[in-house]
Amino acid sequence: MSTAPQSPPQSDAAFVPDESFVPTSHKGLTYPFGGAEPADGDVMTVAGGVRWVRLKVPGPLKHVNCWLLDDATPEGGDGVALIDTGMNTTEARSAWKAVFKGPLAGVRITKMIGTHFHPDHIGLAGWMCDHHGAPLVMTRGEWLTAQMLVADARDAIPTEVTAMRVAAGWSEEQIAHAAERGWAGFRRIVTPMPLSFTRIKDGDTLTIGGRDWRIVVGSGHSPEHACLYDEAAGILIAGDQVLPRISPNVSLGVTEPNADPLGEWFDSIAKLKLLPDHLLVLPGHGDPFTGLHARLDAMDREHRERLDELEVFLAEPRRAVDVFGRLFRRAIGPDMLGMATGEAQAHLRRLEVEGRAVKHVVDGVWWYRAI
Repeated sequence: MSTAPQSPPQSDAAFVPDESFVPTSHKGLTYPFGGAEPADGDVMTVAGGVRWVRLKVPGPLKHVNCWLLDDATPEGGDGVALIDTGMNTTEARSAWKAVFKGPLAGVRITKMIGTHFHPDHIGLAGWMCDHHGAPLVMTRGEWLTAQMLVADARDAIPTEVTAMRVAAGWSEEQIAHAAERGWAGFRRIVTPMPLSFTRIKDGDTLTIGGRDWRIVVGSGHSPEHACLYDEAAGILIAGDQVLPRISPNVSLGVTEPNADPLGEWFDSIAKLKLLPDHLLVLPGHGDPFTGLHARLDAMDREHRERLDELEVFLAEPRRAVDVFGRLFRRAIGPDMLGMATGEAQAHLRRLEVEGRAVKHVVDGVWWYRAI
């Protein structure tokens, strides 16, 4: 259900990059570091008390960004609050060991903050908490979803998952190929998480190193995604809620087949638009940038244009697999089939919610046609 966005506090503070960097611009956004990035096993300072680690991840995204906020340990020693960790891979663990033996030698993690449950963001959260004795800090929706996926240890594909694949129009070969990969892959790329956590929710303030970070929660890409907003410094740690060059995946999932994730996504864009435009945005993927409102407008426009195009295409009944060519600008192979299906179903569901399309179920297959 849509709710009216509440306006967060405003600030006139603007981020000013170090003069050693040469900013670049693209499609209304400015990249203040001009493409510079931290090397493997190293950190890069992006603002006072804020440092950047970039880790490799498998797949088309290629990397994930993690952020370190200067803090103090309870004993008064050097510490950092860590925001996101990368996936549970040998390469990522080795990179973190290099960081804490090199530039952060002697520094302890004081808080392990997860923006959302996706494994490229919290895959090593449990490992970090265990090694540093740090509390895990997340929203309840993200923590519960992660724990559910870790605990769901069955190897066989759940019948509900197969039913949704049939509903989307997958072929028998595609269903069989996906079944060969099993179901419980999430727990293989996420280290066991603590059984207790510190809950954050929209509007909360985390004080880290004497600085206040306001929690701004979005939805659509994940259930209860946490962004961190430092009003005084003009910085937004955006996770995957705002990315500079790609639009985050917004999918209809098996856990809530009647949800409206794209509607929640539109509401979240409107909510983030209430933040100041000049913020330095630190995304989960891609480079730090300024031009928040331009990027939010572009993401909103892109999805709405696709909905309009999709409505025209639904002059004849279509399944989710039939609309890939209208939604995506590249061929969809087996590795991307699941994400593409979820995104297609989210768009079709949004047209249904808006009263622009109707769904008919025939032999378990969902057929959509414009009204």
